[in-house]
Amino acid sequence: MNISYQFFIGLRYLRTKKKQRGISVNTAISIAGVALGVMALVVVLSVMSGFQDDLQKKILGVNAHIVVLSYGGKVEDQNLLREKINRVKRVKHSSPFIFGQAMLGFGNKAYGTVVRGIDPELEVRTTDILKNLKTGKIDALRKNTEPPGIIIGKELLQNLGLFVGDEVNMISPVGTIGPLGAIPRIKKFKVIGFFNAGMYEYDSSLAFVNIKDAQDFFNYQDDVTGIEIKVDDIYRAEEIGSEIENVLGAPYYTRDWMQMNRNLFAALKLEKIVMFVILVLIVLVASFNIVSSLVMLVIEKSREIAILKAMGATSRGIMYIFMIYGLVIGVAGTIIGIAGGYVVCYLLKTYKFISLPPDIYYLSYLPVKTNLVDFVTVAVAAVFISFIATVYPSWQAARLKPVEPLRYE
Repeated sequence: MNISYQFFIGLRYLRTKKKQRGISVNTAISIAGVALGVMALVVVLSVMSGFQDDLQKKILGVNAHIVVLSYGGKVEDQNLLREKINRVKRVKHSSPFIFGQAMLGFGNKAYGTVVRGIDPELEVRTTDILKNLKTGKIDALRKNTEPPGIIIGKELLQNLGLFVGDEVNMISPVGTIGPLGAIPRIKKFKVIGFFNAGMYEYDSSLAFVNIKDAQDFFNYQDDVTGIEIKVDDIYRAEEIGSEIENVLGAPYYTRDWMQMNRNLFAALKLEKIVMFVILVLIVLVASFNIVSSLVMLVIEKSREIAILKAMGATSRGIMYIFMIYGLVIGVAGTIIGIAGGYVVCYLLKTYKFISLPPDIYYLSYLPVKTNLVDFVTVAVAAVFISFIATVYPSWQAARLKPVEPLRYE
């Protein structure tokens, strides 16, 4: 069907005469309403994506992409296992680790701590945690000194009142049995540095020691808790983990970073969806402006509609005219909103003029990440809502009988 005249008339109605200023003002308000709704959606979704991306980076900065554990609790023959793991496609590096719980005591203070024994030379290739060192060097953890070195989180350092160079007692809750009962195992460590991962859970309860010292303290001999793995594609970690399980066989199993933080990322995803639904209501409100503008236009143009019908225009053709008019408003508002939202996101990301209290959020600025998927989703939703808003007024215009407006002409 040739609908060129519908486009011509629909677009012409956007340029009203001087005596019909009310309609042009309503059109501008409708476009502005859609634009503001789209802009709000784009900015909020980009900020939430920024928070999620920042959180993901911090989690992956401390943890490996995949860990290999054993149902028996300890992993034996770590070198043989690492050789098998490193031959798996997409695996970049691997390193052994020991995981244990202890208490760190200094003066009259003591805090529960998660102690990770690592091989510094292999760890730097597997995780990024030691790149977050604020004071000290990783080389100091390699040295066989007495007392041995320990690297702790910034919050734990402050809670214990420690300074780099101080000696701290590590106390194991599982000790040896003596004549008078259980005797806790105590060993002195020297603080050689501290890290700042940017997450309170890690900065307040995590400590790193050399894997040899951890084996001695936790009585592991030559065994380890597991093996950390770095892969080339973090979003295929589950698939690579399954392949590693097939290669190693029982009693070994794998856990990837998404499984270990599933609840946290699921909550963030749900929050993003809820915010999208709530903010879509802004666009819905703006669509009522389109409805009211179209209703006023139909009333104003009833004589022209009657003339068009008398000249042979079909009801469907009349309906197309007003749907095109409303759709142009929606598309124009969407384009302006997308452009405005991108500019706001760019300014937030570049100049960081919205600051956050770092002691609460561990961020000094509002993180922003622009995703093409978010922009396309918002644009499609806004145009669709705008199109739906045109249906009823256009249908009413199509039902108008040509005799009524022309009766008294």
